[in-house]
Amino acid sequence: MPESVNTEAIDVVGRFEAEQEIPERMRADVHLLGELLGQVLRESGSPGLYEDVERLRIATIRAYTDETDRAFEEAAEIADGFSIARADEVARAFTAYFHLVNLAEEHQRVRTLRARDGRPSRGAVDSIAGAYAQLSAELGQATALDRLRSMRFHPVFTAHPTEARRRAVSAGIRRLAELLDEHDDANGVAQLGRVERGMLEEIDTLWRTAPLRAEKPSPVDEVRSVMAVFDETLYTAIPAVYRRIDDLLRGGESGDEPPLVRPFVRLGTWVGGDRDGNPFVTAAVTKQAAAIASEHVLLGLERTAARVGRTLTLDATTTPPSDALLALWQRLRAADEEAAAEVAKRSPNEPHRRVLLLLSRRIAATRTRDADLAYRDPDELLADLAVLQGSLVQAGAPRQAYGHLQQLIWQVETFGFHLAELEVRQHSAVHRKVLAELEAGGPLSDLAEEVLQVFRTIAQLQARYGGRAAGRYIVSFTQSAEDLANVHRLARAAAGPTGTPPVLDVIPLFETFADLQAAPGILAEIVGHPEFASRLDATDRRLEVMLGYSDSSKDVGPVAATLALYEAQRRIATWAREHGIVLTLFHGRGGALGRGGGPANSAILAQPPHSVDGRFKLTEQGEVIFARYGGRDIAMRHIDQVAAAVLLASAPSIEHRNEAAASRFTGVAATMDATSRERFFALVKAPGFAPWFATVTPMEEIGLLALGSRPARRGLSVESLEDLRAIPWVFSWTQARINLTGWFGLGSALEAVGDEALLAEAYQDWPLFQTMIDNVAMGLAKADERIARNYLALGDRDDLARMVLDEMHRTRDWVLRITGADQLLANKPVLQRAVKMRSPYVDALSLLQLRALRALRAAPEDQPAAPDLQRLLLLSVSGVAAGLQNTG
Repeated sequence: MPESVNTEAIDVVGRFEAEQEIPERMRADVHLLGELLGQVLRESGSPGLYEDVERLRIATIRAYTDETDRAFEEAAEIADGFSIARADEVARAFTAYFHLVNLAEEHQRVRTLRARDGRPSRGAVDSIAGAYAQLSAELGQATALDRLRSMRFHPVFTAHPTEARRRAVSAGIRRLAELLDEHDDANGVAQLGRVERGMLEEIDTLWRTAPLRAEKPSPVDEVRSVMAVFDETLYTAIPAVYRRIDDLLRGGESGDEPPLVRPFVRLGTWVGGDRDGNPFVTAAVTKQAAAIASEHVLLGLERTAARVGRTLTLDATTTPPSDALLALWQRLRAADEEAAAEVAKRSPNEPHRRVLLLLSRRIAATRTRDADLAYRDPDELLADLAVLQGSLVQAGAPRQAYGHLQQLIWQVETFGFHLAELEVRQHSAVHRKVLAELEAGGPLSDLAEEVLQVFRTIAQLQARYGGRAAGRYIVSFTQSAEDLANVHRLARAAAGPTGTPPVLDVIPLFETFADLQAAPGILAEIVGHPEFASRLDATDRRLEVMLGYSDSSKDVGPVAATLALYEAQRRIATWAREHGIVLTLFHGRGGALGRGGGPANSAILAQPPHSVDGRFKLTEQGEVIFARYGGRDIAMRHIDQVAAAVLLASAPSIEHRNEAAASRFTGVAATMDATSRERFFALVKAPGFAPWFATVTPMEEIGLLALGSRPARRGLSVESLEDLRAIPWVFSWTQARINLTGWFGLGSALEAVGDEALLAEAYQDWPLFQTMIDNVAMGLAKADERIARNYLALGDRDDLARMVLDEMHRTRDWVLRITGADQLLANKPVLQRAVKMRSPYVDALSLLQLRALRALRAAPEDQPAAPDLQRLLLLSVSGVAAGLQNTG
């Protein structure tokens, strides 16, 4: 690289990095990874590539820091001056850089978490230990312990198409993370050199790996992606969370006494079960998804039981077996004589070891479907493990009883033989159509046959893997009690006159603004339905209700949707308490702000009184799954934070604060609701809005990305917003650097309230409002007005473009005034640093995307799009998603 460019780079980049106050070790990681990427680019065989990347990098940093139009124009000129082939390479280089920066940031977070070792910061309540201490102070230790033991956190993994990163790229980044760990611990020049050579190899592989999927993943591919998270993280991380909590609560007695904590995590999955709008998810796919999940968890339990069993080398003289253990041994030996003889030979006078090794064989038999040895269900295995644990306690070996064996018990209790409950989702309109066919008589359509087969599959899964394996059935767009009763009618039809329908928990999904308002009335009617009433009696009056964040936001705008969701939760929770219903609200949140995204723990603590009550269920999808659960340390921290909020949400102080704030600011909420909706409708209901939206964002092109098996829209038309699914609606505005779905209408709503002092008080005292403002601040910080103007200029509607930009200015101004800050995210310095550190690099990719989008939009409509331009655009889409860490 020329010396002048090098000197300029050091000056511009050095000043920029110094302003971000990056922790020293993280700064060193970023520099190391960046230098290694630079070496790969110089060795890539593409002359001048490294220099071109540096030119654009320096220009976008300069444009970001001095904010002059001329600096921005110079950066755009560089991006526009590349050949398409060079622009393709530059886009790939910036995307690779984002993956490396994200890794360095995550690694720094892991360092911090490991240094804390699970201990809460002084006075902090964002961990279970801190929340438990506060709850004990308010309600007494006995009540706090009861609530801890009855708590439930239920994440549900979905396959919605929001993960732009290929699995191959994710695997390479995980290998790099392991090498960064080794680099931290390396001693001596030779070891450092070896680790850095390994890192260089992985970065070179990352550069050479095609960043875009060649074709859309199948539903089974999506199942296997989620299984990778289970195998590499969740199987060991969840019991480790339980152990850490017990250690913090019990102190030195942990491991010597029965654990205080009970397993509170349950996993759910829609991957292979969600058929709403996805014709590729069939009954056969659902059955295959369950089989894959069961194979993974049973293999894990088998290996864990064998490993723990090999360590129980406790002699019968020092640790005599109980009578119950001896009886269990006799039963196991009679069922598996040859193996029992071999185990007895290898474990002389070690009865506890013998038993657990034979239990591992029974788990293996369950996996391979050996009827002579297989367990009937997880409860049968837990009963055997309880005999083993009880014998150890009786023999005076509590450390062995409550050590690794306890973690195995926690794993069985958490995952069962199914790993995650497979939930089915279907649209209410599909049910109505199939019932009409059944009532009409005659041959059934393929759709009807498939719908009925799903119910038979659920029954088969319950018989094969236990009742917890499947049974929750979500009805999309629930608009009446009849929509829920229809599920039971279909289940009976599928079983026929001599069959038995599966056990079903039918869950309404209220999505639109009107449906949210109607929810309490629909629930009041459906609980009188015979099958619902019977199921309530069988489950101690437990009921789940799902709330859709995506469509409600697209329906009335983000502000009105937030307020409507809060009010719906309040009314549903009130109804449930009045009728003795044990309610679980299921939150259909996405990763992006326009789909309910943002920090989950602060959102939980802003909920209405009694809407949580120790139970929290939500969807986790796309990039969120890997961001929150892809690494063990971060997964443990996320579970700890969310569980702490779930525990604390029912504290009297929190419930009183939320109730008082909602009452005090009722007038503010009403004004914001009406004004924000009016402003949102003025935009989205304007004539020609939908095709204009498709022109000024890469909405059409996003549909070409092989993100997931689910189609991006409900039909072929883009003439109506209703035709578009919520995910591409959000993703498109994110790519255009506008993030409109997270904030549009808020500025007008705040201006309509007008009382700055009152709004500042609301920000301090009203958690729902504070969460809304903080999330909007993050969305606006990731937006860029100069980039946005260029996207909006692609359309021919200056009136709509001006409406968007005016509202952006208005919202930014009011957010700053309310928070009393001169910069967005000033009160969240770590997040602010992360956004600022990435922004100029995202700008580079946005400029390349704009260059491709302009050319595609300028091409004659009767000619096919140029493949090289499409590829450049899709590369930039993937890179921007990596940089912003948001898709849908």
